[in-house]
Amino acid sequence: MPPRAGRPGGLLLTPGAGSDRDHHTLVALADGLAPLPVGRFDFPYRKAGRRAPDRAPTLIESVRADAAAFAAEHRFRPHRLLLGGRSMGGRMCSMAVAAGLAARGLVLLSYPLHPPGKPDRLRVEHFGALEVPVLFVSGTRDPFATPGELAEHAEAIPGPVTIHLIEGARHDVPRADDEIVAVVRDWIDALPPPR
Repeated sequence: MPPRAGRPGGLLLTPGAGSDRDHHTLVALADGLAPLPVGRFDFPYRKAGRRAPDRAPTLIESVRADAAAFAAEHRFRPHRLLLGGRSMGGRMCSMAVAAGLAARGLVLLSYPLHPPGKPDRLRVEHFGALEVPVLFVSGTRDPFATPGELAEHAEAIPGPVTIHLIEGARHDVPRADDEIVAVVRDWIDALPPPR
């Protein structure tokens, strides 16, 4: 059966600052969303064996390069690519899209609205430029974003927003991969046609 018109061509996933492309949730999504192509990429600092993340411009440029390579490898136009990832990785993807990178939508897992205990240091200044569909998946006890904070700041996003909360989970969400895969799959299946 040919793919539905407007269906995403693939999903590129990036890890959080302290993990890599083999994080259990990213692996579960790659396995569980088949036959949709899913790419898992590491940032340059991780590839170089360093622990400290590069600055945001370097990370965003890495997202741009990986997105272009992934779309070319799977032979679909860049605007059909879904982007996202965990924590810092999802944030960098959202910043790349806000800065003009073409995308079909964003899958943001455990989005870090602010550092733990520092709700005044928000990381949402680019939300107003996100015109694509956005899925947030977050634990109800995540110290980087309470459910109320997430709902409040997601209102700044002009594109359609879906928020799925995982009851009792903190930032890593270690035992909810099946739930996350199901939520992401259902969200992809329900995406509206591109404008």
